[in-house]
Amino acid sequence: MGRKADQIEQNDLTQGSSLRNHFLVAMPSLKDPIFAHTITYICDHTADGAMGIVINHPLNLSLGEIFEQLQLPDDTEVGRQSVLSGGPVHIERGFVLHSSGPKFESTIQISPTVSLTASRDIIAALAENRGPESALVALGYAGWGAGQLEAEIAANAWLTVPADHHIIFDTPIEQRWSAAAAKLGIDLNLISSSAGHA
Repeated sequence: MGRKADQIEQNDLTQGSSLRNHFLVAMPSLKDPIFAHTITYICDHTADGAMGIVINHPLNLSLGEIFEQLQLPDDTEVGRQSVLSGGPVHIERGFVLHSSGPKFESTIQISPTVSLTASRDIIAALAENRGPESALVALGYAGWGAGQLEAEIAANAWLTVPADHHIIFDTPIEQRWSAAAAKLGIDLNLISSSAGHA
């Protein structure tokens, strides 16, 4: 396993390519309680640092509860969706990863199929059933300073995988971590950390 994953990571780093529109898949050895067993979608990555949204840590909060707090109608199935913990930075702010197409006040297109919006108008659109076809709502984001993410990848904390919008929007939350690693032909359960998890 290690050689193939290391080769992919080294290619990313030696070519100096951005990891924008890639997944960061936490290796089983990563013990940080915020990032253990996470998959993070990288929204931006430059020489100045990186920003991403964790897409597999649900909070004990539904989108319907957010609609209620914002005094928005909730007559859609989307209100049942779990809100995710997107990362430890600005946990009071909402970020919506969604299928590209409709534009909102602060929409940034990340790839041909995925966009990010952090303005209230998309939440209102979701509540009124006129939002994008697919969307995940997260509070907070993950951020790295200049060189920090590269150092963590070099230390084998993360696997990097080209992103797949089906994993973001169509794969059940609890399966996203292993589904992303499977794209590299890696079964993370076979390389569990030395402490092990039953």
